[in-house]
Amino acid sequence: LLFLSETGGKDRRSGLILTIPLCLEQTSMDELSVTLDYLLSIPSEKCKARGFTVIVDGRKSQWNVVKTVVLMLQNVVPAEVSLVCVVKPDEFWDKKVTHFCFWKEKDRLGFEVILVSANKLTRYIEPCQLTEDFGGTLTYDHMDWLNKRLVFEKFTKESTSLLDELALINNGSDKGTQQERERSIDLNFLPSVDPETVLQTGHELLSELQQRRFNGSDGGVSWSPMDDELLAQPQVMKLLDSLREQYTRYQEVCRQRSKRTQLEEIQQKVMQVVNWLEGPGSEQLRTQWGIGDSIRASQALQQKHEEIESQHSEWFAVYVELNQQIAALLNAGDEEDLVELKALQQQLSDVCYRQASQLEFRQNLLQAALEFHSVAQDLSQQLDGLLGMLCVDVAPADGASIQQTLKLLEEKLKSVDLGLQGLREKGQSLLDQISNQASWAYGKDVTIENKENVDHIQGVMEDMQLRKQRCEDMVDVRRLKMLQMVQLFKCEEDAAQAVEWLSELLDALLKTHIRLGDDAQETKVLLEKHRKFVDVAQSTYDYGRQLLQATVVLCQSLRCTSRSSGDTLPRLNRVWKQFTVTSEERVHRLETAVAFHSTAEKILQECPDQPEALSEMDQFDEIEAVGKSLLDRLTVPVVYPDGSEQYFGSPSDMASAAEHIREKMKLVSLKKQQLRQPEATTPES
Repeated sequence: LLFLSETGGKDRRSGLILTIPLCLEQTSMDELSVTLDYLLSIPSEKCKARGFTVIVDGRKSQWNVVKTVVLMLQNVVPAEVSLVCVVKPDEFWDKKVTHFCFWKEKDRLGFEVILVSANKLTRYIEPCQLTEDFGGTLTYDHMDWLNKRLVFEKFTKESTSLLDELALINNGSDKGTQQERERSIDLNFLPSVDPETVLQTGHELLSELQQRRFNGSDGGVSWSPMDDELLAQPQVMKLLDSLREQYTRYQEVCRQRSKRTQLEEIQQKVMQVVNWLEGPGSEQLRTQWGIGDSIRASQALQQKHEEIESQHSEWFAVYVELNQQIAALLNAGDEEDLVELKALQQQLSDVCYRQASQLEFRQNLLQAALEFHSVAQDLSQQLDGLLGMLCVDVAPADGASIQQTLKLLEEKLKSVDLGLQGLREKGQSLLDQISNQASWAYGKDVTIENKENVDHIQGVMEDMQLRKQRCEDMVDVRRLKMLQMVQLFKCEEDAAQAVEWLSELLDALLKTHIRLGDDAQETKVLLEKHRKFVDVAQSTYDYGRQLLQATVVLCQSLRCTSRSSGDTLPRLNRVWKQFTVTSEERVHRLETAVAFHSTAEKILQECPDQPEALSEMDQFDEIEAVGKSLLDRLTVPVVYPDGSEQYFGSPSDMASAAEHIREKMKLVSLKKQQLRQPEATTPES
């Protein structure tokens, strides 16, 4: 079969030359018949009409095989065959075959058969149309032709099948209803072979044919014009044109299908997002209405809300991806899909933004509730601390500590006021947010849930207000008590100070009030100053007594025993009694000194010639007695009621005062003597 071929040569009638080389091996007539049928199917009808010249090369075969082949031509191609040239061997066949004359069988066979030697074949066919095997110059490579033919046959088969498939797909896409169109495309969407591969094969084949036609073969001999018909170059071009057309339509169908598939996938995903957000997602938010009754409860609700947000985040991520895909399709600018895409995008955005707003609202609400409960807890702790401070009995050591405690109490009360004000602000803000909660309730009646939250918030604020009011009342009582305690301490301190002052006055009386005066006038002045000094001491004593009486009243009001008045009052009375005794002694001494100085001055001022002086001689005895009494008193200590003794001034001070009195007593004694001398002289004379 490989040697049976059309060489591309032509006879003198421009008919094609068909060469049948026979060999010594057994030739299968069936295969030969099939091969002839195939070769005769290649030329066009126009070529067939010009007839064939068949060269049967019997040089390497037997006569009976040649005869069989010739007779077979009658059955296979009697109408197309014009001449059969049987090339005989140089040594002719046995004479027994000579009785068969082909020329006599021309009418029966339908074509002329001649026996001819290879070197005589040029009588019937031009040498340029014969191959080198028959002494011609026609260049022919049977294996090359066979390979090209196989490529052509494969391309023809694949392209024809592909054209049918593409036509089915393309025609299915043009059907009326979209459902029929999608069903047709789904059944025949993928061709059995790759169109790109088939097109590449066809282009390579066509390029090879065109190159041989215009540039010649590798041997330099021009390609036979019959190649256009033998290798069907026009068929290749026609098939390529049809393939390109159908493939272009097919690509458009694929693009439309891909776009439709993408659009359907986007629509499906959009509906998945929308259905979840409006279904389970919204249901999750519907069930979350509470705000908690404490920090821990609000934190638990926040944690639950974070879990809900985490689930929503996954769908929001899908939304972002879908939105990008829709934006890309919108930028593609397909008018037929713009409306649908925009509707999907709008629906998706509306649902996602609404759900995101609800999540944000819920998060803000829970955050506000947490802040409210935090402020409430802080305020409660402040009230507990203030109440604990108020419940502890006040036992300060002094007034300064009471003032410090009172200041701390006022600061705590101010802090409670600020905390309650902050709680009211947080509570009102939370109530305002709850009042807006019904705006996205999806038709659900949230009155009950909101009422519970509102009642809880208002209850907390009212409870804190009552606790704060109770603490304020207790603070008022405690403030009054502490102020009374401050006053008590002040009275006790002032009373103790009065005792100190009185003690200082007593000490001053004993140490500095020791002079008795040099004369009666000075002594009277000292006596007057002493009385004023006593008045000051009396005022100090009275002031201390009043303070101690006030401490008694305050202690009774505070229901506590006197802290220091029990000790201060005896001290005050003791010092006052000592002062009184000392003052009386001082007064007695001054009065005695006045009497002494007055009498002494009167005596000393009288003249001896005056008769009254003689009549008052008895005063000398009296003044001596007064002077001695005064001197004796200066040496005697002041004896207090408790038996203790105290001297006026120092011994030197008393000695100085006594010396002055003695000197005056000496003057009085001299005066007495002067008065007595004239009295003694008179009787003698």
